[in-house]
Amino acid sequence: MNTNPFVISLSSFGAAEVKRHGQAWFANLAKAAGAGGVEIRSELLTKPDEELPLIAQQCQGMKTVYSCAEPLFTEAGELDEDALDLAMQRAATIDAAIIKFSIGGGANAAPGSMQRLADKLKGHAVPVLIENDQSNAAGSIFQLKRFFRKASQCGLNLGMTFDIGNWHWAGECPQMAAVQFSDRIRYVHTKGVLKQANRWIAVPIADSEAPWKTLVDAMPADCPWAIEFPLIGDDLVGVTGKEVGRLEKIRGERYVD
Repeated sequence: MNTNPFVISLSSFGAAEVKRHGQAWFANLAKAAGAGGVEIRSELLTKPDEELPLIAQQCQGMKTVYSCAEPLFTEAGELDEDALDLAMQRAATIDAAIIKFSIGGGANAAPGSMQRLADKLKGHAVPVLIENDQSNAAGSIFQLKRFFRKASQCGLNLGMTFDIGNWHWAGECPQMAAVQFSDRIRYVHTKGVLKQANRWIAVPIADSEAPWKTLVDAMPADCPWAIEFPLIGDDLVGVTGKEVGRLEKIRGERYVD
């Protein structure tokens, strides 16, 4: 079993470059840089039927996460069963350990729609984790609490992908979110933030303007950590390896007996 907890979200290499070379190519680069896994992005698959078997081959011995760009629920609160079925199928092809969704309009889900999700996930071995995205509908503490409460009423105990940086886009306090969702966190996106003019940009967590050390302390010690910030340079293996090393140092300093 691969115990290396560091994952690279392949969107970090830029959409145009990833589509040009393919995610299998970047998975091999991530492995060469010392990462233990990769997050495959549905929006960056150009020929899924051809790419996914290559990704599966390239990712042998690595942890894989399948990230679905389509939200789990429509704006009207209806379960997107087609998106869920396709994500499950693709996750099986690459032997994914995690399927990642945002909730979309899930905070407004009717009981029947939530029950269909519970029925779909019953007995499914690969956990579906809910990510806080950058929107108010699917990235605010209030709406996510509404969603999880409705899920719990249907017997669903869903875990969470906790994106450290996304809370800023949604105008939320990451520390408060960590308290609210501490028992649900199963996977962490490490993303620092800088404010430029009227927008936030993603940077390595160690370069973040926002406080992050107490936030890292609040993360469960056994969660995989993903890089989801731009990785740019002529020597991409070197750049990626440097950032993996920085995360190793941060993680090692925080989890000390």
